[in-house]
Amino acid sequence: MTVTANMVKELRTRSGAGMMECKKALVETAGDIEAAISHLRKSGAAKAAKKAGRIAAEGKILILSATDKSFLLEVNSETDFVAKDSNFLSFCEVVGTALLTGSSGNVDELLASRTSSGETLEDKRLELISTVGENISVRRFESIEKSSGLIESYAHGDRIGVLVELEGGSAELARSIAMHIAASNPLCILESDLDRRFPRQRENYIFGPS
Repeated sequence: MTVTANMVKELRTRSGAGMMECKKALVETAGDIEAAISHLRKSGAAKAAKKAGRIAAEGKILILSATDKSFLLEVNSETDFVAKDSNFLSFCEVVGTALLTGSSGNVDELLASRTSSGETLEDKRLELISTVGENISVRRFESIEKSSGLIESYAHGDRIGVLVELEGGSAELARSIAMHIAASNPLCILESDLDRRFPRQRENYIFGPS
């Protein structure tokens, strides 16, 4: 069967893969679009396996808010160049939407959740790896559920994000605290927490003149 430009275009639109990869997949599947998509997914999984050990330390921190809950989400790439790529940013949005609308308790559950197209986020991640040629990792997320107080956030660039829940203060104060946390990266909220978190390093932390 002859592979036409329109077939390649449709496969590129649906898969996000490169033109030559789409053409090759269509040739190998005799022009069957669905089979070609499956072929690209398997190819993407193989590529992802080869890249899985590569360090992904760039990327983006997203701050997401719903009515009563806010999230910090970290999605990583290998390079800053890919972190600014539209395909990567679109993937971050899809992951963020799934996190806001779902009930995932950890990253594995989040990646197993399905998008509106029926694919899992893990399918999307593998497709993205195939497209950009880098390891992509949904590294972690944290959440704060609003009680009687308020939640404010602060983002410094793409790699630092802070959520603060505050009771008895203003939104301006909460945001100022979030900015201070971003600047100073404190280990704990209270001095007494150091004994619990770092019991053998207590003598290394000085809080001011004695």
